[in-house]
Amino acid sequence: MATSTTKAQTGEGREGPAPKPGSDGGRRRGALLHRLDIKGAPYAFVAPFFVVFAAFSFYPLVYTSWISLHRVELATLDIMEWVAFDNYVALWSDSRFWNALGNTITIGIISTVPQLLMALGLAHLLNFKMRGSLFFRVASLVPYATSVGAAALVFTMLFERDFGMINWALGAVGIDPVNWESDKWPAQLAISTIVIWRWTGYNALLYLAAMQAIPAERYEAAGIDGASRWQQFIHVTVPGIRSTVVFTIVLSTIGATQLFGEPLIFGQGPNGITGGADNQYQTLGLLLYEEGWKNYQMGRSATVAWAMFLLLIIVFAAQALIKRLRSRTS
Repeated sequence: MATSTTKAQTGEGREGPAPKPGSDGGRRRGALLHRLDIKGAPYAFVAPFFVVFAAFSFYPLVYTSWISLHRVELATLDIMEWVAFDNYVALWSDSRFWNALGNTITIGIISTVPQLLMALGLAHLLNFKMRGSLFFRVASLVPYATSVGAAALVFTMLFERDFGMINWALGAVGIDPVNWESDKWPAQLAISTIVIWRWTGYNALLYLAAMQAIPAERYEAAGIDGASRWQQFIHVTVPGIRSTVVFTIVLSTIGATQLFGEPLIFGQGPNGITGGADNQYQTLGLLLYEEGWKNYQMGRSATVAWAMFLLLIIVFAAQALIKRLRSRTS
């Protein structure tokens, strides 16, 4: 009796309440939903991007490759004649393609190299503490926010042969007027000026953001070692923003390959599509437009589009190869 009474008082030997029916299943469902939330949520967040990419980028890319293997006219897109790689063979032997490719490369170099160098210098100046720095940072984005149409029209008037301000300034110092549109190199220089004006401030802000992420201790250590401002810029700033520089080079290369609006508006009329009377500044983008929407040959237009895509692949592959070779030698 004493033993049983003690057990009753201490609660030993007493069974707990019976589990409710279905509680184990509820816990399992909760655990499953938790795992799905942890593992599946990231995919759900990025899914809209891939859906949009598949609809507006991947599908057009595949469909364009299919069209490039056919003879298709703009008025009858539902009628396709299989020609295999004839469009590519014809493009390879087309002098207009090689002229447009050369113009694209030269305009790309003339516009990209000064643009990135100026952006780097501008970002270095904005990185210093000075009055009105916020104003100058915002002002550097104004050209980027300006539409390409408005910018190209303004610069077209500036480079006008008879009444343009550029020729007026050249005449003031005794230089004869330049026919900016008709001559090849002046036309390409004028178009490059538009590109430089629009994109320098944008790239400068990218460089500025990267510069501000460099630890101040690096500059302090370089200053203690006796490095000048220029030496700090070369040995501390530039290596610290190397990844951003590579990023801007990639963006500028893609933009140069797809250059279209600036030369089109600079031509002021029918010559804009052909890149001048002698195709002196016709880019691959203009050639694509001419083949598809002037000559109504969508198959050849798609071939030019794929040639542009393959050109970018070759450029990036060469860049990766050079980077790998440099890493092996260093």
